[in-house]
Amino acid sequence: MAHVTVISEFKFGVQVVAGRHRLSADEPVDIGGGDTGPSPYELLLASLGACTSITLRMYAGRKEWELGKITVGLRFTRDAEKKERIDRRMSFSKPLTAQQKARLIEIAGKTPVTRTLLQGLAIDTTIVD
Repeated sequence: MAHVTVISEFKFGVQVVAGRHRLSADEPVDIGGGDTGPSPYELLLASLGACTSITLRMYAGRKEWELGKITVGLRFTRDAEKKERIDRRMSFSKPLTAQQKARLIEIAGKTPVTRTLLQGLAIDTTIVD
């Protein structure tokens, strides 16, 4: 379904290869990185935001709803008890009814990346020579 290769040659900066696309990731300067790209948590939020926007656009297209510009703002936080959460805020440049807004919130809760994050998943790790 998806395949990504991440290459690190020095410090914390990495090159991410996803198909024919390349991007950088790094840690902020204040924790020893070079800030040459988004942090891993920023990339996680970007994945959730992209999936949310794409899914809502697909759904609205089937319903023939005009959403205009979709903006998805995301924030990852961890409290003193180490409980983690993501706050997702969506806005649309076209006016929507209360019923449409409620349905879009419901659909956002069912996007593929949302479901993966909420259910958790197994990660198998090996070293290859």
